[in-house]
Amino acid sequence: MNLILFGPPAAGKGTQAKRLVDGRNMVQLSTGDMLRAAIASGTELGKKVAGVMERGELVTDEIVIALIEERLPETEAAGGAIFDGFPRTIPQAKALDDMLAKRGKKIDLVIRLKVDDAALTQRIAGRFAESGRPDDNPESFKVRLAAYNANTAPLLPYYEGAGKLVEVDGMGAIETVAKAIDKALDAPR
Repeated sequence: MNLILFGPPAAGKGTQAKRLVDGRNMVQLSTGDMLRAAIASGTELGKKVAGVMERGELVTDEIVIALIEERLPETEAAGGAIFDGFPRTIPQAKALDDMLAKRGKKIDLVIRLKVDDAALTQRIAGRFAESGRPDDNPESFKVRLAAYNANTAPLLPYYEGAGKLVEVDGMGAIETVAKAIDKALDAPR
């Protein structure tokens, strides 16, 4: 199964993806984790990505698509992927559909974690105070959240029109959200 976890930064996608990796033996493809790994590598690409993320901007489609495509064989060996933070735009969604179709695969389900922007801003301020992650700085977060809301809104009708979108209240407790996701994954299609 290939699943997209859809929601703004700090919505809990990473937390839920890790649970699904452990419980369902899927591979998590977190663009955020992949980009942070690129930054940690200290390569030219990593330095470029660092500058973009520190400004709260989105990394180019070419970079993100290349990172995802590189990991597809790993997801196939595991029996499925959890796409976390990708796609963010219609062109990325179409590129993902094309990459999977070439491999005889498809996106099976898209789960949107519905959350409140004000609550997310409070959540990210707390996370920044704890971890000090540069991309969690409250000012950068506001830019990332605005970019998410502007650029990803068209993905909702794209996946809803394909009959793949399920919405889950992402503001509940982690276990409550997990149960709602499990229910969506186990529903007959």
